[in-house]
Amino acid sequence: MIPLFGILLVGASSARASKPTQTATGQSQVAHVTGCLLPPVLVPGEPRECKTLLARMAELKIPGVSIAVVHNGAVVWAEGYGVRGPDGKPVTKDTLFQAGSMSKPVAAMAALRLVQTGKLSLDTDINQALTSWHIPRSTIAPDAKVTLRELLTHTAGISVVGFRGYAAGAPVPTLTQVLDGSKPANTAPIKIEKVPGTEWGYSGGGFTVIQQAMVDVAHEPFPKLMASTVLGPIGMTHSTYQQPLSASMTADAAEPYSADGAVIPGGAHTYPEMAAAGLWTTPSDLAKYIIEVQQSLAGKTNHVLNTGMTVAMLAPGKNRWGLGVETGGSEEKPYFTHGGVNEGFQSLFVAYEKGGDGAIVMTNAVGGMKIAQEVMRSIATEYGWPDFQPAVHTLAKVDRGVLEKYVGTYQATPTFSVAYTLEGDQLFVQASGQKKFPIFPESESKFFMKVVDAEIEFHINDQGKVDYLVLHQGGHDYKEMKK
Repeated sequence: MIPLFGILLVGASSARASKPTQTATGQSQVAHVTGCLLPPVLVPGEPRECKTLLARMAELKIPGVSIAVVHNGAVVWAEGYGVRGPDGKPVTKDTLFQAGSMSKPVAAMAALRLVQTGKLSLDTDINQALTSWHIPRSTIAPDAKVTLRELLTHTAGISVVGFRGYAAGAPVPTLTQVLDGSKPANTAPIKIEKVPGTEWGYSGGGFTVIQQAMVDVAHEPFPKLMASTVLGPIGMTHSTYQQPLSASMTADAAEPYSADGAVIPGGAHTYPEMAAAGLWTTPSDLAKYIIEVQQSLAGKTNHVLNTGMTVAMLAPGKNRWGLGVETGGSEEKPYFTHGGVNEGFQSLFVAYEKGGDGAIVMTNAVGGMKIAQEVMRSIATEYGWPDFQPAVHTLAKVDRGVLEKYVGTYQATPTFSVAYTLEGDQLFVQASGQKKFPIFPESESKFFMKVVDAEIEFHINDQGKVDYLVLHQGGHDYKEMKK
C-alpha cells in the first residue's frame, strides 16, 4: 500500500494538560514542543502555520497523550495531556497505555537474552526450540527451516500481519489456538507463506511464534518471563505483559477511543499475542528501554544484553530492520524506532544510538499516530535531530502546458491507482475513494505535498510523453505507471 493516503483525520474534543515532570532546563523546551506542532513541509517565504498540542488533540479527537523525552542519556521531561477516560481523570506520566507493536522490540530484547544464555539460537530451526506447537510444513517451501533471526527481522515468510485483540466479554483463545487459527481465535493460522529469508514482510504472526518458543524453553508464563529478563532488570516498574491487565493496574490505565471520539465498548482489548502486541507501559518506562540500549551500545550498562548482542540487534538487514526493531538515519547518526497500533491505542518511539537522544509519544485513540508524528517532528526540531524535522521545499513557476502533461491515472499496484487532475493552474492527486490533495512544483518535473512529506517525480520519455512517476516517501521509492 502506498503510504501517501489516509493522512488527515479531523474532529473535535477537549483536552487539558496534567502537571509535567521535567527538569528546570526542560520547561522552555516543553513549551516549544507542545506550543507549536510543526507541519511536515515548510516553504520559505510562506507563513509558518502551527497549532498547539491541545488544539490538535481537539481536532483529531485524541483524549489523552503522554510524552517522554530523552536527552544526553536521561529523561529530561515527561508530561501527560488530556484525559485517560470518561471519568475525566488526567493523563499523568504514570498512566498506562497499550504499546501495540512497540511490544515487539522489548520482547525481542528478552529473546536475545535467551540466545545469550544459550536457551535459544538465532540461526537454527526454531522448531527445535518449540515443544507445545510447531510451524507446519509448507507446500510453498517444503524443506524450509525458519530461524529466530528471520522471525525477528520479518524475513521468515510467516503469515498474519497483525492482531485485532478480543473485546471485553469475548472468549480469548490460548496461544496455540492463535497459532493454529482455531476458534475462538479471530485470525488465520500462522504458517509459512513465502520462502524464508527471501523477502521482507511484516509479521505479528512471527512474533507469536517467538513468544511460544520463549515460553517453551523458559518453562514459565510469558508475563513472568518478561518481568524477570527485561522489565525488572532495567527498572520498567510501571510495565507488564499481563493480558488482560490486572485489577490493581487498571486504575492507572488509559481507556481506548475510536476515531469518532467514542470510548471503545468494554474498554481495552485483550491480546494473548503478548510478544507482538501485549505490553502495557508508559513513555517514561519505555525511555528506560531506550536508555538501556544506548548504554549497552556504549558498554556502560548491560543489564540484559552484552554490547555485542546489542550491536547485532541494531544491525540493519532487509528493509533496514534489525532484530525486532526498525533502523534508519545515517552512518554517523543511526537511529532505531517502532510504532504501535492496538484497538484504540496508537504510539511511536524514536531513539538515536549515539548521543543519548530519543522520545516516546503514546495516545489512547484511533488516529493518535498522526499526532505522535507531529509531536516527534517538533521534538526533533527542538533538540536538533538530523531526522524527522519538517522538509523544506522551494516553490517554482511551471507553465500550465507542462502541468497538463501530468494529468491522468497512474497504476501503483494491481489494485491501487492514483489520479492526477488539473484545476486552473493547480495540480491535484487523489486515490480512488479518498481525499484530494494539491501538489506543488519544485521544478518542471518534481513536485511536493504540504500535508505530508512526499515528493512526486514525473518521468518524460524520448517522445516527450509521461510514462511513469516515482513517489519518494519515508525513505522509499514507489513507481507508478501511467495508464
